[in-house]
Amino acid sequence: MAQQRMPMDVVNWKDAKPFTTVDGSTIRELLAHRNSSIRKQSLAEARLAPGCATIPHHHAVTEEIYYILSGEASMTVGDDTRAVGPGDAIAIPPGMRHTIRNTGTIELVFLCTCAPGYEHADTHLDASLPS
Repeated sequence: MAQQRMPMDVVNWKDAKPFTTVDGSTIRELLAHRNSSIRKQSLAEARLAPGCATIPHHHAVTEEIYYILSGEASMTVGDDTRAVGPGDAIAIPPGMRHTIRNTGTIELVFLCTCAPGYEHADTHLDASLPS
């Protein structure tokens, strides 16, 4: 059986235009259905300045993984809050309220994977709850 050939998608960070998500973080969508052959997930780099936090929110459908590249943060998923830093991966199941706050002195940089891929419409703000 012949193998189907698809072009290889390679997106460099500098070519991914940053945008602000519903929760207030600035992300660069590296791979998603909008810019590649990927259809069931997305990969983005997110950044938060020192002292900044995302608006507490949840995703009804999407599950996420955050992977911290640099900086220090306080991560809250549901009622659990923990200090996180480089090398930490955080699981965020669908429906779980979450927020991340940069507690360090440098920009917090982390990767965010979403399955299915990130969509503004699946981000539901819980701003009335304390972060």
